[in-house]
Order: sequence, then C-alpha cells, then structure tokens
Amino acid sequence: MTFTKTTEQASKYEHLEKMSVNELLTNINQEDKTVPHAVEKVIPQIEALVEQVVAKLKLGGRIFYIGAGTSGRLGVVDASECPPTFGVPFDLVNGIIAGGDTAIRRAVENAEDNAEQAWLDLKTHHINEIDIVIGIAASGTTPYVIGGLQTCNENNIITGCITCNAGSPLALTAQYPIEVVVGPEFITGSSRMKAGTAQKLVLNMISTAAMIQLGKVKGNKMVDMQLSNIKLVDRGVKMIMGEIPVSYEEASELLKKYGSVRNAVDNYTA
Repeated sequence: MTFTKTTEQASKYEHLEKMSVNELLTNINQEDKTVPHAVEKVIPQIEALVEQVVAKLKLGGRIFYIGAGTSGRLGVVDASECPPTFGVPFDLVNGIIAGGDTAIRRAVENAEDNAEQAWLDLKTHHINEIDIVIGIAASGTTPYVIGGLQTCNENNIITGCITCNAGSPLALTAQYPIEVVVGPEFITGSSRMKAGTAQKLVLNMISTAAMIQLGKVKGNKMVDMQLSNIKLVDRGVKMIMGEIPVSYEEASELLKKYGSVRNAVDNYTA
C-alpha cells in the first residue's frame, strides 16, 4: 500500500495573501467544518483504544501521550487538564514531548528525529506493562514517536496512536491506531490547523470517555473536580444544591468540610 501524506499536499486555496480578512476567516472555517466528520468516521478505532485505556487504568496503570511539536503540546494539554477536571492524581495521565518541557513553548531543534529518546523519557516514569502509551503525530512519520511505540511493543506495553495520514508508519506500528484523515491544510503543510484540531477532539474523547467509565462523573457533573478557584467553588456549591435540599450557604459549608462535591453529597444527612 502506497503511503501518501495528505497533510502535506497542496492547499486547495491559492493566493492567500490576496484574500481579505473575511475571506481568510470564512475559508479557514469551511475547512474546520470538515474535521468533526473525519473524526466521526473513526469512532470504532477510538472505541477500541478507549476500551484498552479503561482496562489498563482499572488495573492501576497510567496513560502516556508521546509526541513532538504541536502533537506533543496537545498531549501535554490533555494530560494537564485531567487532574483539575476529574480529581485524579497528576501522574495518572502524562504528556511527554520531544525535547522536554522547554519544547512546550519553544521548538527544540531535531528533538523529534531521535528514535531512541522517547523510550528513555518513558523509563524515567518507570513505565511498565499495566501502562498504555499513545503516540501522537499528524504526519505519522515522526521518529521520536515511532521509536517509542516500537520499544513499547517489544516490552509488552499496549500502544495506540493518533495520526492524520492513512497507512502511515506510525499507524502500522501502533497496536490500536486512530487515523483521522483531514486532507490538505488551508496553509499547505500547516498541521497545527485541521490536523491539530482533529487530534484535540480525539484526545478529548479518549480522556473524557475513560474518566466517565472510571466513575469520575456522576450524572453529567464533575463531582471530583479540584476546587482551585472561586468559579469552581461556586460551581461545586451549585452542584451540591442540585443534588440535596440545602441552601447556598449550607452547600458552601458542606463543600468546605468534605472537600469535594461527591464527598459532600455522600456524607449529607438531613
């Protein structure tokens, strides 16, 4: 099967510099509208990976995202948002980016070309067989990510991936590949755009579905969220009021006493 990087193919739009602001925004939006449909087509692939994620987390395992550049940053974002949203430990979902934390803000030259480094980075977290590693690379050819998954496979660690090209080396390496084919970008090769949006959507789906399956959501509420600012405390108080017959002041006192919406509701006695 011939591998073609559709993410690198020429944009269907010409002379972008001659477009008005309205034309630019309208055309970018037209392209963005196609992304959810591309994601919809691969829900079975996402489902297969999520089932593996849930199984490993229930065994006490962890999720590791590995990626470079935009893909790596998106993994870091998803991982960093799980503790405040779902009240899980900070080491349950981990984002590892080629080049280390410096690369979150500034590109680190040649970091993504080292095929051995991802495994070395994973070993610092004492990676083991009950963990799961998800490689993120729009191109599907990033050596850092492919090398990391290859070594994980050799060490009996379940692997998945999110890529935006069909039949890529990365997809062929991962045991549970997700291939969201979004086509050429508005700016040729700028995979921070549609490809990045697709990756973000899939990451949302993986972590959110997994956390719900683990019981971190009740009804449709984030009952284990961290109460890290005034907005979240207010939300928590109102969530308690929606579950039990108490005033705002009483709910606030319960929240302070028990530290989470779940504990406040579970320990309430009329």
